[in-house]
Amino acid sequence: MQREVNVLGSQIHAGRQADYVDLILEWAQARQSRVVCFCNGHSVVTASRDPDLRSALQKADLRLPDGASVAWLMRRLGSPAQDRIDGPGTMWSLSRGAAARNVSVCLVGSTHRTLSALTTNLLLAFPHLRIIDALSPPFRPLSEAEERRFVTAINASGAGLVFVSLGCPKQEKWMVGVSHQVSAVMLGVGAAFDYHAGTVARAPEWMQRSGLEWFYRLLQEPRRLWKRYFFTNTLFVLGALQQLLRARRFL
Repeated sequence: MQREVNVLGSQIHAGRQADYVDLILEWAQARQSRVVCFCNGHSVVTASRDPDLRSALQKADLRLPDGASVAWLMRRLGSPAQDRIDGPGTMWSLSRGAAARNVSVCLVGSTHRTLSALTTNLLLAFPHLRIIDALSPPFRPLSEAEERRFVTAINASGAGLVFVSLGCPKQEKWMVGVSHQVSAVMLGVGAAFDYHAGTVARAPEWMQRSGLEWFYRLLQEPRRLWKRYFFTNTLFVLGALQQLLRARRFL
């Protein structure tokens, strides 16, 4: 049983990335129906205000601390060794493991252009990786018929791992909504497709380690992201301070 830490109302799993990679690969080899969510400050703040996202996270099998701010708060709430377990890094490690264990992979999300570049780069890095399918859903809510076709395609592919890049909260809600129909481990990896495809530059490692990746992304897309980071970062800091004060009061 993995230990969980309450972060602004969301129960986030503590532990090491390597252990979770092994666990997820075991699930994938058995083609178990599982959902893995990567939670950063934006997602836990949004979940605190969006009942549907909060419910989706609660139903997920794993909720991992993608954000440096989430890992930081977990360290101060009783998991002193907690590191960030980010979606892009975990996707890369899982792809390496999938190639070694002959686990098939399906990609869901983004554009056909990004999926093509992503497939090329993954196969260059892991020549034995079996990418069975790459699906690009329309950028709108799916009809019931469309959703059935996508679920059928995923199951027909025989994939054990399904990487999903639809953005938060859409990907979390979609994965949980179809999880009972999909015989695979689905992981909502967000911007990982763009990073690994090379269509969006990722922050330098020192910024990732320092918790400044959000700032690098803001510099890349200020018009789209400034409201998100201004409001959610502020709300996260306020919520974290309140939670730490409550925890200290009851020590």
